[in-house]
Amino acid sequence: MPKPTISIVTVVYNGEKLLEKTILSIVNQSYKNIEYLVVNGASTDDTHQLMQTYADKISYQVSEPDAGIYHAMNKALRAATGDFVWFINAGDQIYSPDTLTQIFDNEHSLADIYYGEAVVINQNDEVLGYRKHRPPAALHARSLRRGMVVSHQAFIVRRSLAPLYDLQYRICADVDWVINCLNATKNVRNTNAVLAKFLEAGVSQKKYRLAWQERYNVLKKHYGVAANLYNHFFIALNYLAKKRF
Repeated sequence: MPKPTISIVTVVYNGEKLLEKTILSIVNQSYKNIEYLVVNGASTDDTHQLMQTYADKISYQVSEPDAGIYHAMNKALRAATGDFVWFINAGDQIYSPDTLTQIFDNEHSLADIYYGEAVVINQNDEVLGYRKHRPPAALHARSLRRGMVVSHQAFIVRRSLAPLYDLQYRICADVDWVINCLNATKNVRNTNAVLAKFLEAGVSQKKYRLAWQERYNVLKKHYGVAANLYNHFFIALNYLAKKRF
């Protein structure tokens, strides 16, 4: 069976200090069936010049204004031609040079979605540990009813099943997108591996409030009002426990 082509997408804005490590984690993969797309939101630093340094490694690149990260991701989804799509944005990295090889080299029947773990790193590339939410042994749409239990950076989906991001959400469109992808198939495979390094980033209190509001609306849409209120009670308890301890 021919090995699938993986469309890997990096979205960046003013990320000259972060982008190169991301690019290198992708172009140095031992797996060679990769289409690499970089969408730069008209950065005002040297991001574009850095992209030109690796132009021969980038299948598709664009540098122009956009309406935010999910708008940029939608540009990439429209341009991608691979069998699967994977979002590794500026500052994040694929875990190891053999990550994709380990997933796809010995696959005799392809799943529709592959997922795994993600570790959190700081800007010095020091591993701080796993994400607070750990992925379940079996992932399905209802798994997200109490939060984002799978990292967006550790989620690889068949491109034909990947919808555009809903731009009404400024922070939590990825939650909605992952649920939509999971609703489209039951053929989901746990790689039982760490797939990505996720860059720790601070979020303002204002964005926290918006994130809670958006997540509530996303989960209400998918799971209903009563179930969402019940689940958010446990989300809040979990948040307060981790904040306290």
